[in-house]
Amino acid sequence: MALEAGLYLIPCQLSDVSLDRVLPAHNIEVVCGIRFFVVESLRSARRFLKKCNRDIDIDALTFNELNEHSDLSDVVALEALLDPIGRGEPVGVISDAGCPAVADPGADLVAIAQRKGYKVFPLVGPSSILMSLMASGFNGQSFAFEGYLPVDSRARQVRLKELTRRIERERQTQIFIEAPYRNNQLIADLATSLPSGMRLCVASDITGDKQSIVTRTLGQWRQSPYDYHKIPTIFLLFQ
Repeated sequence: MALEAGLYLIPCQLSDVSLDRVLPAHNIEVVCGIRFFVVESLRSARRFLKKCNRDIDIDALTFNELNEHSDLSDVVALEALLDPIGRGEPVGVISDAGCPAVADPGADLVAIAQRKGYKVFPLVGPSSILMSLMASGFNGQSFAFEGYLPVDSRARQVRLKELTRRIERERQTQIFIEAPYRNNQLIADLATSLPSGMRLCVASDITGDKQSIVTRTLGQWRQSPYDYHKIPTIFLLFQ
């Protein structure tokens, strides 16, 4: 498949499921037409590409890593990742899970591509943020993704008060994540520190075989058994 020069944002699966459950065939065709990749993790990207096409020649591809350890202030180095586009080649961006540049690395690279006037092609694929919002029953017209809440207990309480005010004043759904090994503790913290009538949606293993998306009041979460330890999970709060 002959591709236009540009930056291709390539989603990958959220869980270890077959690709045809979560990605259109068009994405696979696009992947097979790219030789230059910017990836969050080399190992994960190689595994994903092999799932896309077991006959793909990995050694013929060029990979550069862009992740939390990268120096995003080094604009020259970031721009160099897009040099193939200037030569008429497509460049693909792959994060470890879900959609690049949405709560994942890639946004800084997209910003440079836009500034240079390069075409940017976002491909269809699963986003845990949007999929959890779709299934929560909460306000999908106004919402905010907060990333990780502060680990420090005092700072976390301050942030939770801010989120509560937004929910009450703006009727805005608040979405956030936690390190998977702290999921259960986060639910306990929310259930004891926020109004019992507030609703919490816990969306775990989205698109996976053990997917669970449950919305309850915090009072109900206090009284219900749960175990989301080490399971990738999205949390949503609303009235």
